[in-house]
Amino acid sequence: MKTKPAIFILKCVSCQSEYNPEKLDYTCPKCGPLLGTLDVLYDHKSISAQIARDSFALNPRGDHWRYLPILPVCNPDLIPGLTVGWTPLYHSGSHAKEWGLGGVWIKDDGRNPTASFKDRASSVAVVKALEKDARVVTAASTGNAASSWSAFTAVAKLPTYIFVPKTAPQAKLAQLLLYGAKVIQVDGTYDEAFDLCCQAAEKWGWYNRSTAINPYLGEGKKTGALEICEQLNWNVPDYVFVSVGDGCILQGTWKGFQDFYALGLIDRLPKLVGVQAEGSAPLVKAWENGATQCEPIVPATVADSISVGVPRDQVKALRAVRESQGRFVSVSDGQILSAMRDLARTVGVFAEPAGATAFAGLRKLVESGVCKEGDRVVAMVTGNGLKDIDGALKAIDAQPMLVQNSLADVEAAIE
Repeated sequence: MKTKPAIFILKCVSCQSEYNPEKLDYTCPKCGPLLGTLDVLYDHKSISAQIARDSFALNPRGDHWRYLPILPVCNPDLIPGLTVGWTPLYHSGSHAKEWGLGGVWIKDDGRNPTASFKDRASSVAVVKALEKDARVVTAASTGNAASSWSAFTAVAKLPTYIFVPKTAPQAKLAQLLLYGAKVIQVDGTYDEAFDLCCQAAEKWGWYNRSTAINPYLGEGKKTGALEICEQLNWNVPDYVFVSVGDGCILQGTWKGFQDFYALGLIDRLPKLVGVQAEGSAPLVKAWENGATQCEPIVPATVADSISVGVPRDQVKALRAVRESQGRFVSVSDGQILSAMRDLARTVGVFAEPAGATAFAGLRKLVESGVCKEGDRVVAMVTGNGLKDIDGALKAIDAQPMLVQNSLADVEAAIE
């Protein structure tokens, strides 16, 4: 069956105003950037005629574009050639047995083209940029979104300006520069780089991919949830754990489950757990206090990718956790580093600190008794460890054995 472009509208999360996507690109003009983020809402009735469980089983595509009927792409000819999504979902039998759970799965999105979950968002955003006839594009990022955007805009031959904080890891900066992006390294925090990027985009008319400002990022990110449904043979897990900085991956994950539920492809919804580092946990505090907004903080954590003081997708993130009857939880840097070692040595997944944060949250809720015997859980790994070698080195609890070129020396060392 030939895929038809999805019919969709944009709707403000706060005032509920609806907008034509041809006439508005970013956030609700009435509510502003932080409170006026936009939902992408589809005509599920028309989409249901194009997709069913059987149609997915017969679909030969091994990437996230297998979900094209429920993605906001008007011109499929503009889809870039990089292969994104359909990343492995590993079952960890050892953790399921140790914790008495019905199943533990690790979704490894470090296997994407630029080694992070952010490729799901960039692949959709670059299509929208091309559909809008953008001439220059931009984004603000702690590193992963920036390197992802740089790769996709390089393929699309779009000039790109990237705003990153001074503390961005060298490995991520190397990716940006290698892809040919013009990198603006801001002597300040990610939040300051974000604001400066938005000012520049407005001044010079650049297409802005920045988190939450651009409503289509969550649509790309929701494909992670869609894959989980398929990979678990449509048996939705009880809990899904997601590392959280701005909150876009968390809200996108919830949107994916909601879309499949509305289409009748799944018969239940999971509880979402947003996991933040203790030194960067404004959403945890807002959730605990029953607030609808976060109090700004100055973040400090080893997990640079989620080191965010003002979560830009906070409205949707808080809504996702509350609607799913889930929760937010914080973990220490020590627990994050321990989770990195555990993932590597039991599942074989090399995660950066932010990528392992969700698994650290899972372990914490198992130990506190929130996750109970028989529960089926998924933890999402959002970035590969090679993205942040300094972070990986902090997780190491052993050193190489230096020997002379002598078997006797080797024997002495191993004894």
